[in-house]
Amino acid sequence: MTHSEKTGKKEQPIPSLEELSGELRREKFRRRYRKLLRSTIYALVVVAAVSVLIATLLLPVLEIYGTSMKPNLTEGDIVVSVKSPSLETGDVIAFYYNNRVLVKRVIAAGGDRLRIGEDGVFVNGKRLDEPYARGTTASGGFGTQEQAVPEGCAFVMGDNREHSKDSRNMA
Repeated sequence: MTHSEKTGKKEQPIPSLEELSGELRREKFRRRYRKLLRSTIYALVVVAAVSVLIATLLLPVLEIYGTSMKPNLTEGDIVVSVKSPSLETGDVIAFYYNNRVLVKRVIAAGGDRLRIGEDGVFVNGKRLDEPYARGTTASGGFGTQEQAVPEGCAFVMGDNREHSKDSRNMA
C-alpha cells in the first residue's frame, strides 16, 4: 500500500519546469506590481500633504463672496493670495474680520493722513488715482475731516464703493 492510499489523499503530479518558471514569473510580477502600487500611493499622499500645506500656509486659495470688489473681482471668482509683510496703496488684500475673510484694497497705510469726500480720496494731501473704483466715494461713518491712519494699521475700501462695508464703516 502506498502512502497516498494510506492517507486517502490523491497524489499531486510534480509540476514541469515550464509550469514552475511560469509561476515564478507570475509571482515576481505580482511583487513588482504591489511594490509599484505602494510607492505610487505613498507619492500621491506626500504630494497631497505638501499641496495642503502650501495652500494653507503660503498661498491660500480664496473664493470671492459679495459685490464689494466688483467689477474687478466678482462673486465666485477663485483667487490665490500671497502672504507678504508689507502693504502698499492699491494692493488687494485678504484679512479676517469678525470670523470672515474679507478682500479689500489698501487705500492708506499706518501714519498716512486720509480725507474722503465727494471730490475723491486724498492721502497725504494728494488725490488718489483710482481707475479700479466704481460708484461714488461717500465717507460713510469715517467723516470728511482729514484723519491719521494709526501706525500698524491699514485703511481699506472695496472697489464697488457704494456696496462695500470697509474701513469707512469700521473706523
